[in-house]
Amino acid sequence: MDHSSLSGIEWRHAENPVDYAAAVALMEERVAAIRAHGAPELVWLLEHPALYTAGTSADPAELLNADRFPVYKSGRGGRYTYHGPGQRIGYVMLDLEKRGRDIRRYVNAMEQWVIASLGDLGVSARQEPGRIGIWTGHGPDEAKIGAIGVRVRRWVTMHGFAVNVSPDMDHFGGIVPCGIADYGVTSLEKLGLVNAGGLLDQALKNNFEGFLSALDDGVVRS
Repeated sequence: MDHSSLSGIEWRHAENPVDYAAAVALMEERVAAIRAHGAPELVWLLEHPALYTAGTSADPAELLNADRFPVYKSGRGGRYTYHGPGQRIGYVMLDLEKRGRDIRRYVNAMEQWVIASLGDLGVSARQEPGRIGIWTGHGPDEAKIGAIGVRVRRWVTMHGFAVNVSPDMDHFGGIVPCGIADYGVTSLEKLGLVNAGGLLDQALKNNFEGFLSALDDGVVRS
């Protein structure tokens, strides 16, 4: 696992798929340490083995095939999502106590961070009113390329985002992704970008300062 630092925040990059339960345990441990002991904030880039997660608003009717992959209850917001190889997941543990205590601003800034990073790869992505996540295309080509799901504990963030780089798109068929049945899902690979995981990781780092600045814009300094 690679370790580095950016803006005083620790970055980790897992080379191999990380067990979901182990990842949640690490997040919970780090979040507690950030709040109790001022441990370094953390951005963790990784993949999981194939699985489904159920957010706090998950509707059981949207789990179409419960036997296909393991299903984990998640404390993040949102509904059912798929995670698996070929998907870049970013778990972000930041202290909002010093960044404005504004969860809506945080989610919006995270979406814009991912959108800017995709833009560096030549992918035109956007937010859509009333829909959480990252979208590309229009009309029959409109599809979701990234999901956002966060949790905040004592003003420290958990979970984060997932971007489809080159996953097996058939694996999304076991759920209604994020509860939105009217639109499909896509990936960088489907959009013609092959082996783009490393480029996306670098773009996320390049745009991280902008993400932090968007959070800091809402902080009133004494």
